[in-house]
Amino acid sequence: MSASAEIREFIHGRYPTAELDDTEDIFSLGYVNSLFAMELVTFLENQFAIRIPNEELFLDNFRTIQAMTGLVERQRELVDGTR
Repeated sequence: MSASAEIREFIHGRYPTAELDDTEDIFSLGYVNSLFAMELVTFLENQFAIRIPNEELFLDNFRTIQAMTGLVERQRELVDGTR
């Protein structure tokens, strides 16, 4: 399963009626509050075995499934590059 599909599935688990494409802003649609934002960070770190550094913890990295997928891919590259 692709990273974007896994992220979409996680959001769908919390909001079963959400029908999101990869570029829809989940914040402006009202799906994200501060608690769910932290849940997203924890999910991404645990699901994809990455660490999201403080300098990456800004809203635009979590606004869309596409943005979160890009964040995961960048962090995976950093991890793979240090092995």
